[in-house]
Amino acid sequence: MQNKGLLYGILAYTMWGVLPIYWHLLNSVQASQILVARIIWSLTFLVILLSLRRGWGWVKPLLLQRQTLLIVGIAAILLSVNWFIYIWAVTAGFVVETSLGYFINPLVNVLLGTILLKERLRRGQWAAIGMAAIGVLYLTVHYRTLPWIALSLALTFGFYGLMKKKVHLGSAESLTGEMAVLFLPALVFSIYLLITGQAAIVNSSATIQLLLVGSGIVTAIPLILFAAAARREPLSTLGLLQYIAPTLQFLIGIFILKEPFSGSTLIGYVIIWFALILYSLEGIWQRRSQLAPASTEISIE
Repeated sequence: MQNKGLLYGILAYTMWGVLPIYWHLLNSVQASQILVARIIWSLTFLVILLSLRRGWGWVKPLLLQRQTLLIVGIAAILLSVNWFIYIWAVTAGFVVETSLGYFINPLVNVLLGTILLKERLRRGQWAAIGMAAIGVLYLTVHYRTLPWIALSLALTFGFYGLMKKKVHLGSAESLTGEMAVLFLPALVFSIYLLITGQAAIVNSSATIQLLLVGSGIVTAIPLILFAAAARREPLSTLGLLQYIAPTLQFLIGIFILKEPFSGSTLIGYVIIWFALILYSLEGIWQRRSQLAPASTEISIE
């Protein structure tokens, strides 16, 4: 089958896009308990998967590299904070604002690269970031408070991405390492919940119990699909596909979960969407301009 990578990418981002429905079904459970279940069952699923693939050769080299282990630990903390904010926001009825966080995440990544990695931005990229900042400022004035959920999600995931750049592991392997770091505190918290009789995994309905166990599967599968897509498709394609997830989250928040969304709020989102369009078009133009000399050389030969 041709275009497998494109299909895998679409499936991955679509699954991430509809995840709010999954977490919303668990809104009777505290976000902290959902997070703990997601960590434990994600690790369980990944251990089974890697065992079937006999993919444990990366563990020993990782354990011998203290600096890499530290980076994995920092990445794990950032990911857990991102997950907690996201789960809490979805179960509390802020799906639309979570979508904003993932809309602006690519621009935050570019800005972090400029500040921390000393990467140079082109004029079009600066214009896109400036426009997005205007959109965020508009929403801040409109709500009379910063859209902190969106900014927290974008920043934690942005810094998480920076950590991932420093660790050369596959998606399943790196996530397994991160879940292993978080497993012990998650296990201790789970034992505390069991002892005090607060554990949702034993005190809830069979449906809730099944959803908590399934949180590991719905976490790992899109990551595996994304890894498969990344091996087959250029980053430019994945860069455009990434907007599938927040778009679906936005539509789910408004049309399925019926979250309030006024026309004046829409103005702020439209400004940010224009910033993303500018960012995407600038990237496409830049890649084409870089390919043009190579094409000219080939035609001459």
